[in-house]
Amino acid sequence: MHTLDGVTRSDQYRALGLSTFAFTVCFAVWTIFSIIGVQIKEDLGLNDTQFGLLVATPILTGSISRIFLGVWTEQFGGRIMFPLQMLITAVAVWLLTSVQTYEVFLLAALGLGLAGGSFIVGVAYTSRWFEKEHQGTALGIFGAGNVGAAVTNFAAPFLVVALGWEGTARVYAIVLAIVAVLFYLLAKTDPVQEDRKRTGARPVSAGSMLEPLKDIQVWRFATYYFFVFGAFVALASFLPRYYVGAYGLELTTAGVFAGLYSLPGSVFRALGGWMSDKWGARFVMYLTFIGSLAILFVMSYPQTAYVVQGITGPIEFNFGLSVGFFVAMTIILGFLMSLGKAAVYKHIPVYYPHHVGSVGGLVGMIGGLGGFFLPISFGILLDYTGVWTAPFMLLFVIVAVSTVWMHVAIRRMERARHPALADEKYLSDVPHEPHPAPTPRAPRAPGSAAQPAE
Repeated sequence: MHTLDGVTRSDQYRALGLSTFAFTVCFAVWTIFSIIGVQIKEDLGLNDTQFGLLVATPILTGSISRIFLGVWTEQFGGRIMFPLQMLITAVAVWLLTSVQTYEVFLLAALGLGLAGGSFIVGVAYTSRWFEKEHQGTALGIFGAGNVGAAVTNFAAPFLVVALGWEGTARVYAIVLAIVAVLFYLLAKTDPVQEDRKRTGARPVSAGSMLEPLKDIQVWRFATYYFFVFGAFVALASFLPRYYVGAYGLELTTAGVFAGLYSLPGSVFRALGGWMSDKWGARFVMYLTFIGSLAILFVMSYPQTAYVVQGITGPIEFNFGLSVGFFVAMTIILGFLMSLGKAAVYKHIPVYYPHHVGSVGGLVGMIGGLGGFFLPISFGILLDYTGVWTAPFMLLFVIVAVSTVWMHVAIRRMERARHPALADEKYLSDVPHEPHPAPTPRAPRAPGSAAQPAE
């Protein structure tokens, strides 16, 4: 475990506050296509599958980039990587406004998607400032930066009305660049980087950082995140389109209702981290999965009309969710997802304290890929079934499979590998021993030839 000697509470709060704010802005940028994409869809005459691909493309970059951004953050520190990542993204967002064709929009969306990689940069940076006992809560607070999706859903529709989608993109690019500069000026170098400067130790190699990815439990954590985060991002992007199409709402109203889903899906992540610290991450995951199954079952039921042949003639019954009831269901679902997101990332600094960047990057990547593939799947389902609630049916199946797999296979395997867990009330996920630290490379002797970069 890294040393926290000399780190004050003020230092911890500064790191957590700056990281959370920067991540909030990045997440708002990452989901901007959920709003401006609706206008682009009309301008280019896209079908639902094409729109789903456009919305999902930034998620692809944001997901894949988490692996190398996590490793680089472990090596060079978040104070360097966070501003660099934000500045590059700001340039991509600005250039988006000069695009004219659908194919080039997809290429531009790849650059914009780098905003999603900010998550693992913040996780690796923030976790280095806190003790193991408080990392769940700290990372839960940081993860509340997902509220950026709500910021976009609430604010971007009004910016589009006032400035057009091009003006909205320019505003986002300017804000992101300003935040990058402020972060670099106000943030401090994390304790691990400071310790390396004092001792002269060199950063460990990328290969050593990626070594834990051979563990099956890393991939198991990633499958949990596929739903709690991937589906969250997918729905944050899809719901404005759903409200406009299924309920005939204006874009501004649809954005506000989608924001009501994104808000609890973000701000209660801190509560999920606290619950994971107190009762165990596995307990919180069960709560998330079982509650989500119930909510998605109701949301997936389509508008239906029944005709029963009564004694005096046909009797008609109609079943469907009013827009108010549906919005309430999405709020509850977002709340449950926020708990699950925090629970997943409670595991990582406990099991892999020296590999938070690489392990967290993989888990975030798989979760982010859910945010890429699911909107495309939603569009395909809408085009081929013609049923508005078909996407929620897909999510119900995903959660059902995940719940059964976790309960039957994973519980049996964990109890076989860690018998002590069988007697714990809440089946804590704290390991007997965390994954060992990678072997550091020896400092280079003065005057010796420089070693090739790894």
